[in-house]
Amino acid sequence: MMVNKKGLLAAGAVAVAASLALAGCSGAGSSKSGGSDAASSTLTVWVDADRAAVLKDAAAAFTKESGVTVKLVQKDFGKIQEQFIAQVPTGKGPDVTIAAHDWLGNFVGNGVVQPVELGDTAKDFQKVAVTAMSVEGKTYGVPYSIENVALLRNTALAPTAPASYDDMIAAGTAAGTEFPFLVQVGPESDPYHLYPFQTSFGAPVFGTNSDGSYNAGDLSIGNTGGEAYAAWLAKEGAAGHLSVNVTGDIAKEKFNAGASPFLITGPWNVPDAQKAGIDVAVDPIPSAGGQTAQPFVGVQGFVVSAKSKNAIAANEFLVNYIGSEKVQTELYKVGGRAPALTSAFEAASADPITAGFGAVAAKAVPMPSIPQMGKVWQFWGVTEAAIISGQGDPAALWQKMTADIQTAIK
Repeated sequence: MMVNKKGLLAAGAVAVAASLALAGCSGAGSSKSGGSDAASSTLTVWVDADRAAVLKDAAAAFTKESGVTVKLVQKDFGKIQEQFIAQVPTGKGPDVTIAAHDWLGNFVGNGVVQPVELGDTAKDFQKVAVTAMSVEGKTYGVPYSIENVALLRNTALAPTAPASYDDMIAAGTAAGTEFPFLVQVGPESDPYHLYPFQTSFGAPVFGTNSDGSYNAGDLSIGNTGGEAYAAWLAKEGAAGHLSVNVTGDIAKEKFNAGASPFLITGPWNVPDAQKAGIDVAVDPIPSAGGQTAQPFVGVQGFVVSAKSKNAIAANEFLVNYIGSEKVQTELYKVGGRAPALTSAFEAASADPITAGFGAVAAKAVPMPSIPQMGKVWQFWGVTEAAIISGQGDPAALWQKMTADIQTAIK
């Protein structure tokens, strides 16, 4: 049973504990696999190593207030999605797990998660984070972090942020460096890093519904903006500004060596740039097509198992503990990802790096979590690579890609 109002979520811990005790009179002991078949006065939570220490403190506070024991089971993050889908139907999965938002399509499709009730607290989170954790108008998790790419700028080589893509190329050329700007492409391209340029031409992968969710029936990637983007890829490839020879490692290495004023990347590459002695600024990605360049946002959060016998306690733990400013701030400190809770993000924004990435995230779009997105990747990157390398007519290649994706989805 899910609670429907914040008032119930925020009810006294004694009432929560009492309801759980009544529900758990016949509960079995905890399974060795960390499953949810424990008595309902226990919550089993899957968490990765990086977040375990923070959740240990949050779990202790929750137990002290409610009397509900929280059992943390440490998992390899890369294996959680598969294991969760396999174990939940058997009743041996956890009550709660950490998750990336783009797993939700699989989770909802397999019936292994249930909605959470954010209640009035929904407005306290950054809008893009709540949208990312939602499927078909229902919110399936409490977000804790946001991550996206932006434009890193070497301030010694480029004192001001470029207003457009052409301005960036001009500034990079004027700097006299080996590369006007850098972005990882690689032999099969990298649609994730190039997506901001694509959206600046008005060519999202999927259209959206009125609530901001993706419409799987609206494959917008093949619109006229997509064709304009394809033509741009060919032009920039011919000019040498985009190259399949530039991998992620090469882009990072060259930027850290001062071979370009600009690098499109995420916060994960900032520490090494700073260690290399570069004074880094974080700017919005400049538009190539005239519209706002919107990168994908990746959101991480915590979701509740559809088979949890402890849904009330799980919702309480997520909303009022993991969703608290204290916990969100501590998760930011250990992971470096911008907090999803607005108040925690505003506090973290005293760091200009976090503030810069956060400003870009506010105008970004969630990575599609709908199952149909899985059919896009196999055609998308290789087509971009072919266009950049001049292997055919850009419009024809782009439309063939779109038709292939449509066929795969059907």
